Amino acid sequence: MAEKTNQAYPWAPANGYQRSDAESLQSADELKRKKRIKLAIYVGVFIVFQIIVITVISLTVMKVKTPKVRLGNIDVQELNSVPATPSFDTKFTTQIKVKNTNWGPYKFDASTVTFLYQGAAVGQVVIPKSKAGMLSTKKMNVEVSLSSSALSGSNLGSELSSGVLTLNSAAKVTGKVELMLIMKKKKSSTMDCTIAFDLSAKKLKSLQCK
Repeated sequence: MAEKTNQAYPWAPANGYQRSDAESLQSADELKRKKRIKLAIYVGVFIVFQIIVITVISLTVMKVKTPKVRLGNIDVQELNSVPATPSFDTKFTTQIKVKNTNWGPYKFDASTVTFLYQGAAVGQVVIPKSKAGMLSTKKMNVEVSLSSSALSGSNLGSELSSGVLTLNSAAKVTGKVELMLIMKKKKSSTMDCTIAFDLSAKKLKSLQCK
């Protein structure tokens, strides 16, 4: 009797279906496509985020504002007035304040504050060369001496008789704002303050700066 030969049969999938090489390649390509789409989405989101950040920085940090220069509180040491002459002289201490609201330091050159009575100079004080830091105010203490000796042809006598002496202070400070260590923008600031002294009390009555 002839011997029966044993034939080996390959294992078949449980569901009776075997994936072909072509289907496997198609599945791999589909996976790669999904990964590429996902990567493109991430890149797109990142680019949009960068645009938003750059826009915010351009509108805030990189926007250069003009610093402000003002007088601080005035402490009167001497205040003399003679309506009959007419004449006055005064000494006081005050602060010159340079306020920098920029996201970088403001380096400014030396300048001068001129004190005036009806447009005529009655004294000056020097603003030294210095720097106001980022988002800060540079305060400089100064001593001021003013006199009416150079005045002529004014109604000073009637004003002194009223008991109130009104003066103005003016200055122009020029410097550069430095941003991100790479950009420098030239900016000039002006002072325009009105000072009123109470002659009877020999003290400051009011100080207003624009």
